[in-house]
Amino acid sequence: MATEPKTILLVEDNADDEQLTLRAMRQSEIPNIIRVARDGAEAIDFLFGSTAGPLPDLVLLDLKLPKISGLEVLQRIRSEDTSRALPVVILTSSDEERDIVKSYNLGANSYIRKPVDFDEFIDAVRQLGLYWLLMNRTRRGFES
Repeated sequence: MATEPKTILLVEDNADDEQLTLRAMRQSEIPNIIRVARDGAEAIDFLFGSTAGPLPDLVLLDLKLPKISGLEVLQRIRSEDTSRALPVVILTSSDEERDIVKSYNLGANSYIRKPVDFDEFIDAVRQLGLYWLLMNRTRRGFES
């Protein structure tokens, strides 16, 4: 039985990190559709704007974004009934305690610091995909 593609919203303003993440997801061989938002405003528009479609299955969210910060995007996701249970993984270069605490306080499902080493980064993204897209059970399809 083939696995249906899952949709990931990658919110990342750094072009190099975007390409690394996309490459890692391709190498994971997990069927997925990746949409990219390059700033917080674009992410909000993708999720809640007038042309927004179905919610993605997973959001990979950087914290340091132009226009609207990742923390503000997370806060908006958790404030809406339609997106409150959407899995959000913080994928950022920040290892500051206040960012970690604030992310979890705002409802992040996971906080992962981007590894500096390329191979570690590829492995981290692959494991993210395996867990959040294949193993994790979501509320999708069970809403009343």
